[in-house]
Amino acid sequence: MNFDEYIRQGEPQQREKGYAWQTAIGLQAVDRLKPSDYLIETARKDIEGEITIDEAEQLIKSYYQSKEARTPEDDEMHEADTASTNIRRLLTEKTFAFTLVGLTSIHRRIFDGVFKFAGQIRDYNITKKEWVLRGDTVLYVSAPDLRDAIEYDLEQERQFDYSKVDRDGLVSHIAKFVSGLWQIHPFGEGNTRTTAVFAILYLRSMGFDVTNDLFASHSWYFRNALVRANYQNVQKGIMRNSKYLERFFRNLLLGENNELRNRYMIVDSSEEDRMEHEDRTSTEQPATVQVTEQVRVLLSALSSEQLSLKVLMGKVGLKHRPTFMENYISPALESGFLKVLYPDKPNHPRQKYLLTAKGLALYNEIKKMR
Repeated sequence: MNFDEYIRQGEPQQREKGYAWQTAIGLQAVDRLKPSDYLIETARKDIEGEITIDEAEQLIKSYYQSKEARTPEDDEMHEADTASTNIRRLLTEKTFAFTLVGLTSIHRRIFDGVFKFAGQIRDYNITKKEWVLRGDTVLYVSAPDLRDAIEYDLEQERQFDYSKVDRDGLVSHIAKFVSGLWQIHPFGEGNTRTTAVFAILYLRSMGFDVTNDLFASHSWYFRNALVRANYQNVQKGIMRNSKYLERFFRNLLLGENNELRNRYMIVDSSEEDRMEHEDRTSTEQPATVQVTEQVRVLLSALSSEQLSLKVLMGKVGLKHRPTFMENYISPALESGFLKVLYPDKPNHPRQKYLLTAKGLALYNEIKKMR
């Protein structure tokens, strides 16, 4: 299930498909599902260009249709294989809708062929026993309020001004948004996988490079962190705690190396374990993002505006376009600090540059240090 060789050494298309498969397969761990060996081989063929994603989907479908007798293990692998293949397709598409319809569409497309209720918002209330809560459940939104709750959270996020937060504030806010969306739990099953795919596509739309192995390697941690961020039991002195989820997003978005251990999240875990964990993570030196002076100058010149290349060069004080592109624009784009207004049309006559949410957060930190 390790596609690292494709991600690190493959051609661009192989890297993209390798990341998509690795993440798709890793996300099945949130429900303790494992894919079949047949899926792994099918995925490798897709990555290497021997088959298309359409052919991969057909192969998986035919593989399970050919089974005369299905065991419970077969059913679980069928869900893992089908959902993984569908997520692989979603993660390599260049479209995303930040809407209620967009969210339900992701659920429908992930679980098409798995659940009869794929894409349908539940009309009943649910509880789920959680390992990290020692059998207790998070309180999820009641069925009659689901649509309103989703619409409210999405609208609040649309109105949030990322130009006013630094990187710490950015991570805290994204963790809060993703946590709140997950707590709604609009579907009967598959909520965490749907939330993860929605979050990946949303972060990408804001200019974040999330093509590392966090969702692939730590999807079970991601789910437990969501649980802890939304659970409280005042009688037992347990409050909602988002620090575990924030550690996940700090690693994902800022390139830090905070330790992600599931056992530390279990309610009533030993004080010795907690103290050992807190001491270790507080003294570790996280990886820092290296930012050149040219990129800092570019971010300060752009701030919260949308500027053409010509205007931006004038603000920076350069006239030689190749030098400006090589030393300023390209590093900022590659680091995810900068994006263009018309990404699908690089030579658009009204093309402009603007900061991503990640770029705005860094700009705010630079501004504080002046």
